[in-house]
Amino acid sequence: MIRLFHVSDLHFGAEDRAALDWFAARVAAEQPDAVIVTGDLTMRARHTEFAAAAEWLKGLGRPLTVEVGNHDIPYFNLFARFFRPYRRYQAIERLIERPIDLPGLSIVPLKTTARFQFRLNWSKGVVSDASLRAALAEIEAAPADAMILVACHHPLVEGGTAMHSRTRGGMAALEALGRAGAHAVLSGHVHDPFDLPAPAGGRTLRLIGAGTLSERVRETRPSFNELRIEGKALETRVHAMD
Repeated sequence: MIRLFHVSDLHFGAEDRAALDWFAARVAAEQPDAVIVTGDLTMRARHTEFAAAAEWLKGLGRPLTVEVGNHDIPYFNLFARFFRPYRRYQAIERLIERPIDLPGLSIVPLKTTARFQFRLNWSKGVVSDASLRAALAEIEAAPADAMILVACHHPLVEGGTAMHSRTRGGMAALEALGRAGAHAVLSGHVHDPFDLPAPAGGRTLRLIGAGTLSERVRETRPSFNELRIEGKALETRVHAMD
């Protein structure tokens, strides 16, 4: 059996130190096979926030892979956002979309952030044609018997949470991922956990969202997901801090 801890929205700069310590203690005690972080490591994409996030992630001492979120791109510094949006990632660059080598499992990254969108709220998700093609190519290259988990920041479709993702191209991407053979899509952004079936591409995928370990909670206390994989069976458990 493979055990994964799925966490999201750490928001260093607005982090909940007690929640971070609680999660780190659970990792140390239970030693999951890997940790998946689905974006928003920082609050304002500052160098100091990335450095703090990198130090904390390193301290977990487990294999891990990281997706970036909308808060990880400079928001108020438009020059940096348009021309150097990823320069501040250097502290965690080697962790971004890092492959996890576990037998029978393939974690496929799908980028849902954008430097610019034709709408006022740039925090919402968007799946570009290039990002989708890259994800589909990785699914095609995966072993035929692998459990395929797609990791992105924004939910591709709404998960019934108080906060919305409104991901442009999300439904079409979900259909394409289903046809390609994906089993589940892991995401964050909305700060509340969910686990929903979604018909796509002639089959049913799981949409699994993680909560937050920051002060920016919604309806759920700081939490993370535990994923248990055995063959093609996938079980999820939400762990919320007391």
